[in-house]
Amino acid sequence: MINSDGQLYTIEGFAAALIMVITAFLVLNATSVYTAGDTHINDMQLEALGTDALKMMGTPINNSESINGNNTLRTILEEPNSAIKSELFRTKYIELVNVNGTDSKQDIQFAASYTCRNSSPSGKDAMETVPVSYSRNITGGEHTVRATKWIIMDETKVSPICGSVSDPYRAVLVEVLLWRD
Repeated sequence: MINSDGQLYTIEGFAAALIMVITAFLVLNATSVYTAGDTHINDMQLEALGTDALKMMGTPINNSESINGNNTLRTILEEPNSAIKSELFRTKYIELVNVNGTDSKQDIQFAASYTCRNSSPSGKDAMETVPVSYSRNITGGEHTVRATKWIIMDETKVSPICGSVSDPYRAVLVEVLLWRD
């Protein structure tokens, strides 16, 4: 007589292996793997768009602005009335970032501020952040990217924008948080 137990175990093993392979195949195909790299490209594009808009605002429009060291961004920051400053920045920034070629407008929102470092006579430095403008209040659920630009302000020409300082030239960091709705 031939022992048939070996054949039964072999067939059972193949069936179990086949069931496991099919189950693994179905499970892997049923789930979609979401990687952070998928959104990284969109974030980089939005950051580049925001940085380019700040660079355009910080570039002199003509030779007279270039000679005087003026540009649109500096002129906006020098505006003493905060309501006018906010409206000027909002209008110019939205004009630069919210256009998508010949297509309709994008839904890019932003919140902008600038930061100054104030040195005190006691030797302690303090950072002062001043909001400039925003298109919509940030609620905390947005996925933001940051665009920044350094501006050198000549505070002998205008009133100080961040308190008094002994040096008339001051580096100001303009920071914009961008997100899509």
